[in-house]
Amino acid sequence: MSLILGIDEAGRGPVIGPMVMCGYLIREKSVTKLKKLGVTDSKLLSKKQREFLFSHVKKLADDMIVFHIPAAEIDRLRTVSNLNKLEIERMRQMIELLEPDKVIIDAPEANVANFKKKISSGLKAKSVIAAENFADKNYIEVAAASVIAKVSRDREIETLHKKYGYFGSGYPSDSATIGFLKNWIKENKEFPDFVRKSWITAQLIMEEKEQTKIGKFVRDEMLAED
Repeated sequence: MSLILGIDEAGRGPVIGPMVMCGYLIREKSVTKLKKLGVTDSKLLSKKQREFLFSHVKKLADDMIVFHIPAAEIDRLRTVSNLNKLEIERMRQMIELLEPDKVIIDAPEANVANFKKKISSGLKAKSVIAAENFADKNYIEVAAASVIAKVSRDREIETLHKKYGYFGSGYPSDSATIGFLKNWIKENKEFPDFVRKSWITAQLIMEEKEQTKIGKFVRDEMLAED
């Protein structure tokens, strides 16, 4: 029976927290067991459903690799590269380490053919590579990887909540996240390591703080002249 590797990530877009990537290896004969469990794209599942599936999905895996890429590392790598290249590098590592017969990837790029070339270039493993956008909706092996990645990230976020206070999901569209960042930067000189400082959201909030400081300086100077 062939070994299939599904690869997906969670937390690509947030301004707070890590990105988590999962390479989920399963034997072809065990795929039907994932279907019986009700595994599907993690975004379509409730938190309770994901938590229930997490341990069962892990038990069915022949092997698995989970990469936790913290915000500070993302910031550092983005000074010399970009997020797509980072993901491709980690995906290639998963393939080389697990040596599956087939790989199915949720492609982070719109040009899937070009993405496949980047993955395959120089790859020692003889795996058949399949990639498409939204593969987590169409391939249960990728959906299983998405569940592992999502729950792993959510647990890290919960740990940060307990330590630093509630900040919502960490996504720029979340008002709780924006409120947390603005309050943090009012009280501190810079953002903590779990915030992606290279994200435009963080940069705009920092610029807003600097503009406020300049405005206060100008007002104080004008009052001093009166």
